[in-house]
Amino acid sequence: MFAVVNIAGQQFIVRENNKYYVPKLNAEPNSEIVFDSVLLLDQDDKVKIGTPYLSDVKVHAKVLEHLKDEKIIVFKKKRRISYKRKRGHRQQLTRIEITKIA
Repeated sequence: MFAVVNIAGQQFIVRENNKYYVPKLNAEPNSEIVFDSVLLLDQDDKVKIGTPYLSDVKVHAKVLEHLKDEKIIVFKKKRRISYKRKRGHRQQLTRIEITKIA
């Protein structure tokens, strides 16, 4: 059993009791959140597809922690004109655990 869920503008294939890293959510750690924008549900070899969302399916998740991803270095250079720019970026993530697909 799995579902395709829209979380913070990105689509994730989720299963029960699995943990995922998603873009940062506005929720406290150890709190329960519900995602109601379910695009697809596969249950016992029966597939339900929403147009665009399924109205009777919700995905319950528990927020485990907030953290930062590894640093990414962006380096730009144009030769012969002494143009160099070095910038770094760390994406903020939230780790969630899917507790129930109902």
